[in-house]
Amino acid sequence: MTTATPFLMFEGRAQDAMNLYVTTFPHSEIEHVERYAQGEPGPEGTVKVAAFSLCGQRFMCSDSPAKHNFTFTPANSIFIDCDTAEELEQVFNLLSEDGQVLMPLDNYGFSQRFGWVNDRFGVSWQLNLPKG
Repeated sequence: MTTATPFLMFEGRAQDAMNLYVTTFPHSEIEHVERYAQGEPGPEGTVKVAAFSLCGQRFMCSDSPAKHNFTFTPANSIFIDCDTAEELEQVFNLLSEDGQVLMPLDNYGFSQRFGWVNDRFGVSWQLNLPKG
């Protein structure tokens, strides 16, 4: 069967990012991690390829051994619907710590409460409390 899996490319911080994400979201876990060994292209111990799930959605990631002239951009973001205002506030605070708030938590008319952040790794998150 054909599948589509979001893939996040980091430069040495994939493990830290996965740890943050799986402790922030329910129904989340690190499924598999393959690390670079001595003599391989990436720094020993960094993530060659990994699979993890967030809220039941599968993702993959790696630590690129090559430096690139690009990184994450808010043009691609992960959209999360939260069940409660408390959950939204908690997730927003965890992901925005040492990151960048693009839109602070507020009522923008299309939801009860919404916020947009780039986390400390550069990944962009749209966090929403749907109208209910």
